[in-house]
Order: sequence, then structure tokens, then C-alpha cells
Amino acid sequence: MDDITALIMEDHHTFRVGFARLDDAKGAEQLKAVWEPLALHLDIHADAEEEILYPHLLTDSGGDEAEEETDDAIKDHNKIRDGIAEAGKHPVGSDPWWAGVWQARTENSEHLAEEEDEVLPDFRKHATPELRAELGAKWLKFFADHPQGKGLDFHNKDPEKYIEEHS
Repeated sequence: MDDITALIMEDHHTFRVGFARLDDAKGAEQLKAVWEPLALHLDIHADAEEEILYPHLLTDSGGDEAEEETDDAIKDHNKIRDGIAEAGKHPVGSDPWWAGVWQARTENSEHLAEEEDEVLPDFRKHATPELRAELGAKWLKFFADHPQGKGLDFHNKDPEKYIEEHS
């Protein structure tokens, strides 16, 4: 069975490769072909983490830093969403579009590092292999249930309210 932490790490690798592809893309058509699926995947990934990983981190599998890590993650997700939304307001390849993409990229890079260095190791220490496999199955089902983001609205979340609702 797939471990949720491995699935998350696979997505993280995909994001790094996607941003590297943007560096190599030439012209608006190539930029759009790389950016649109990457931006969508970033949005779906954030929603999946907020639906599946972080509630368990808060309740029984996150250790002493779970609330702080969750607060940081929700804020990071919001900043990434804001960058994606900003890019979407401008013509692909324009300076303001790049500014939005850059915001999403830098916020994503910081988020991945925090998650890989703090959140996921803490989760591995506190979650059973069975729970990690169960959440991995839910992760895969989440993506299957929301092809191309169907049914998701990618809205920002209030970190305090999120923590209160999921603790």
C-alpha cells in the first residue's frame, strides 16, 4: 500500500520538475502548457493535504509542534494560491504573470522544505504504518474523485479556524 508521506513527496518532486520546465519554456504557448497543469496540481495538492494529512497531524499523529506546523502549512497554501490567482489575472509570459508565478514558486519551495524537514518526519514518528497506508489510499481516492480539480474551489482558509475545526 502507498504511504501518504511517499505520495506527498512524489508530488513535491513533480512540482520541482514543473517549475524547472517553466525555466526552459519558450513563448506564451509553452509557458501556458507547463504552468496550467502545474498550477492546478498545486491547488489540488494543497486541498488534499488540508483534507487528509493535516487533520490527522492535529489529532493524534503530529507531535508537540502539530498546531504550529499546521498553521504554517495553511498560511503557505494560502500564499501559493494567491500567487496562482495573481498569475491568472495576467497574460501568460507578461511581467505581472511572472510575478504571480514567482510568488507561487518561492512560497512553494519554502513550504516543501518545511514539510519535508519538519512535518513529514514528525508524522512518520507518530503515525502507525497502517494509518499512513490508510491515508495513502484516501489520498489516491481524493485525486480520483476530483479529476482536474472537479468539485474543489481552491479558496484560502483561515488557519485559526481550520485548527479549531480539526483539533
